[in-house]
Amino acid sequence: MDKRSITIAIVLAMLVSLVATTSATSPATVVYTLDPSHSKFMAHASASGLFWFKGHGHHLDASDFTGSVELTPQSITPASMRLVVKTASLHETGAVFTDQQKQIINKELHDIVLLPDQYPEIVFQSTNVTAKPAATGGGYEVKLTGNLTLHGVTRPIEIPATVTLNGNEMHAVGKFGINRDDFKVKATSAFHGFVRVSNHVEFEFDIVGKS
Repeated sequence: MDKRSITIAIVLAMLVSLVATTSATSPATVVYTLDPSHSKFMAHASASGLFWFKGHGHHLDASDFTGSVELTPQSITPASMRLVVKTASLHETGAVFTDQQKQIINKELHDIVLLPDQYPEIVFQSTNVTAKPAATGGGYEVKLTGNLTLHGVTRPIEIPATVTLNGNEMHAVGKFGINRDDFKVKATSAFHGFVRVSNHVEFEFDIVGKS
């Protein structure tokens, strides 16, 4: 074997060793698929409404959403999260409203506020995740940075959450706020006025994922 062949063989052996070492030391990630039957995604907004809605906040619950979380069990990071909410599934659940009032609110949510026919999904996709052990409870305090797409507008947001792992289950709880004007979401129209809310809207999630 000439010197050139020996050199090539040594380089190849080093590359194989490097790949094997990297594979052995890199932490394995686990994908958790969202379980909608044990999860919740909600939106809350204080009111500035008219007529019998005046003084009552709106509490919207999503009945159709999917998502997944990929994380490293021993440290959380590296990790990523994607959550997709069907806009049309958001509906009023406030206990202060009658069924008739909820029907009116839901119609305005569809026709004026959320426009699900035009903007069928609300999507969050993380771009960076940091985590540290929680002070109590044995979970992790997680900060998700990513992009939220709502009403056809995509803007960066930051979401704090608490994540716990138990066997093949992942439980994440968090909340974040947005300014609806940033996403060009209307509160009402001049001819209606039943769904009038402040600019600040708070989203809350309590999700369970299974690997």
